[in-house]
Amino acid sequence: MEGRSASTLTTATWIDNWLMDRKQRVVIRGSMSQWACVHSGVPQGSILGPLLVLIYINDIDTNIYSKLVKFADDTKVGGVADTELAAQQLQRDLNLISDWADTWQMKFNIDKCKVLHVGSRNIKYRYFMGPTEIKVADYEKDLGVYVDASMSHSRQCGEAIKKVNRMLGYISRCVEFKSREVMLRLYNSLVRPHLEYCVQVWSPYLKKDIAALEKVQRRATRMIPGLRGMSYEERLFELNLFSLKQRRLRGDMIQVYKILTGLDAVQPNSYFSISSNTRTRGHRWKLAGEHFKLDLRKHFFTQRVVRVWNSLPDNVVQAESLGSFKSELDKILTTLSY
Repeated sequence: MEGRSASTLTTATWIDNWLMDRKQRVVIRGSMSQWACVHSGVPQGSILGPLLVLIYINDIDTNIYSKLVKFADDTKVGGVADTELAAQQLQRDLNLISDWADTWQMKFNIDKCKVLHVGSRNIKYRYFMGPTEIKVADYEKDLGVYVDASMSHSRQCGEAIKKVNRMLGYISRCVEFKSREVMLRLYNSLVRPHLEYCVQVWSPYLKKDIAALEKVQRRATRMIPGLRGMSYEERLFELNLFSLKQRRLRGDMIQVYKILTGLDAVQPNSYFSISSNTRTRGHRWKLAGEHFKLDLRKHFFTQRVVRVWNSLPDNVVQAESLGSFKSELDKILTTLSY
């Protein structure tokens, strides 16, 4: 016990020395300001800094009834607000969070706080942080993904397409030697990742969004010399590429495999339920689908993957490694569809 206490004391002293008596100054074109003392916060870019922030805000959800999610200095609170009582409960939790911020001197920037009303049964209650009403937003960007009140993903598709078209324009202007190998590598590393970032969350289901995304890859493959006279399908075959729709389907199946096999640090039963229907033919990891009233629900990741995953052959699902799963999946990908 004595050794443990001494170790704890040493660690606390070391952290105290790291945080205390820090100073900073501004340098502009060789001119330097006077040193100023830093009384709060942690050094940006450090490894220990984010950990200390997480420890500091760890109890922010004490006595909170609503769903609360923390990521660094970004906090989100949500709940079902289809009645006056439920909305008041959410407001009570906001009051607790506001009180916590006042107590620990880590106040929220109210101007950056937003309310997103989702669902037709939402009563659109007015919420406050302290005396200030929180502004209502039609959409919000969360970790690089646009979430809007309608739960469609058209805005996310549009923003991704803008980024990609700018990148394709830059490649067209600045790359002089446009060989197949160079262009394909640039497309795979600089262009396509923008179209697939967190796509399991926002995979489009509207035909106009699906077509708009595919149009980007059509444009990219036409930029490769020697392929401009071919059809889009011929260009994909020549370049050994899948369509973006097939790529999204492939990514969904890979994600399901990683969740069910424990490769991702999440609880599988929080996403899927294994079917109890023993009469169903196929592999032993058949997923159970849900019944829902709204068509929107069937496009969520946990729902849209069920039918396709259940249709996979046993040798694909029972693959011993992620690499072999991808290899077997690619062999039959063109036969699969949502």
